[in-house]
Amino acid sequence: MPVLVEPDSSWASALAPALPLGTQVVADASQLDAWLTEQGNEYVALLGPSTDLDTALAIGATLRATHPALGVVLLRTDPTSDVFQSAMQVGASAVARADDLDQITAAVDRSRSTWEAIRGPVGDGGSRDGKVITVFSPKGGVGKTTVSVNLALALSNRGAKVCLVDLDLGFGDVAITLQVIPDHTIAEAIDAEEHLDFSLLDTLLTRHDGLSILAAPTHPDAKERISPALILRVLRILREQFDYVVLDTSPSFDEYVLHAFEETDECVLIATLDVPTVKNVKVAIETLDNLGLVPSHRHLLLNRADDEVGLAPSVVEGLLKMKISTSLPTALAVASATNNGRPIVVGNPDHPVSKALLGLAAELHGAGSRTSAQHNGAGPVEPAKRSVFSRLRK
Repeated sequence: MPVLVEPDSSWASALAPALPLGTQVVADASQLDAWLTEQGNEYVALLGPSTDLDTALAIGATLRATHPALGVVLLRTDPTSDVFQSAMQVGASAVARADDLDQITAAVDRSRSTWEAIRGPVGDGGSRDGKVITVFSPKGGVGKTTVSVNLALALSNRGAKVCLVDLDLGFGDVAITLQVIPDHTIAEAIDAEEHLDFSLLDTLLTRHDGLSILAAPTHPDAKERISPALILRVLRILREQFDYVVLDTSPSFDEYVLHAFEETDECVLIATLDVPTVKNVKVAIETLDNLGLVPSHRHLLLNRADDEVGLAPSVVEGLLKMKISTSLPTALAVASATNNGRPIVVGNPDHPVSKALLGLAAELHGAGSRTSAQHNGAGPVEPAKRSVFSRLRK
């Protein structure tokens, strides 16, 4: 994983979207040395723009001698030719502009490739700590599967490794929405529950458009043989192998959805401009509150937000006591793209719906980074707290 040397919390926050999950932030050379002594899977050190140039060059020279396989990326606000020359002299693998997130991501990826060529694949044995994103609505017909599929594709388009899981175990539509016929489904993991690992689970995944898909059973009766414990095991295995695990759920708080929420890091709640749906979403929010689930990691998505039905988005916010994070306009192009087997973020990325979903993906990507805007250089960043069920397990 990467480690960022950056004492300024505002810079750490600004750089977070360019860095993969698992990135550690340290304040100075001594903390970097302590961290590298404890960890054996770091493949790149990024020297942030708040570290003065002479100090950064000294760190780079030391790392080249003590950790020769470790990539060193120097981040500067104004990388002049003199900076490039000095960096190369101390063995830095790259210099990147601190405000060019794409350039930083590319430099990190190159360092990872070099590390893997020398030391083998990063993450063997499951070193990721991926995020589980649950897309939920207590009302059917609000576009939940469409949002799940397009959100997963949008995250994948950002270079993340994404698995889309269809947890509507009775009547899941992820496969048909993507117009794929899966050879395997989650039902085939039933008999292997006690000894399930990723090598087995990987054989059940379907690949499509850069995604890995774990399809729902093809027959509804299989749902009765799937235990909530199997769902938990599957999600814990997948989060060790993927940057994001996106869950499309059934429109009810059944035992599978509740167990999925136990592993959820970010929740996208979908509402539309009609009273029954808003009422049900309000009850869902109250239920999540009562269970202490993802209290500060909920994102309200309003679908068909421009429908003229006498209920304004501001009224929905007032009723739900929650700000709308993302609004999607009514668009026949969404259904058309789905019917053509090319979800809208892929088939028409410039469409307003696509731009809104891509924006949500960027928001979730930023929220998913392990770098912390609150970090003050006093020590390692603490991971975010999980749900009350997860805390009780520990």
